[in-house]
Amino acid sequence: MLSLGQRLERLESKLSQAAFLNNEGIGNEIGFHIFAYEPKDEPLVSGYLPNLKERLGRAGVVIQEFNLYHICLSLLEERNLLEQSFQLETQKGSTALSKALGRIIRPEKLVEQIRQDLNAATQLVFITGVGAIYPLIRSHTVLNNLHDVVDTIPLVMFFPGTYDGQELRLFNALKDDNYYRAFPLLSSED
Repeated sequence: MLSLGQRLERLESKLSQAAFLNNEGIGNEIGFHIFAYEPKDEPLVSGYLPNLKERLGRAGVVIQEFNLYHICLSLLEERNLLEQSFQLETQKGSTALSKALGRIIRPEKLVEQIRQDLNAATQLVFITGVGAIYPLIRSHTVLNNLHDVVDTIPLVMFFPGTYDGQELRLFNALKDDNYYRAFPLLSSED
């Protein structure tokens, strides 16, 4: 069984391979991959990603990261709703906030923002902020909506939970939904 540190080392090697960057060996599937990890390791993974991006960048890999939580905050700021959202959560709680924002922050809006921001030179896409955006946005919904946007570029979603190739379990507990089109990337068994 591999430790998180060993998996992260192997991740760097895997992501720098030409075959991975060219979506080779995946048949006719889209190059979506899930790097699942223990939720308690979120700070370690989040802290590792800037260094990983820097090292891969020095090796010539153009990476673009999309943090779903940060995109959500930006969308709220654009509509001048961020402060109101904080007030609503303070006054009425997280459930009321989720219900109110569910009408405004939809997966399609996040995906459209990704579409607008995606650089033509990008060779690899990272999706982060999956745990932070829950329960507003479910990861499987974002992945389903990204098929047409990121269809030729490999995508890695960093997922605090488990993924067995069929089922996403956020925080190892909450069943997100079945999602069959992504490949598990370096499980602890690899």
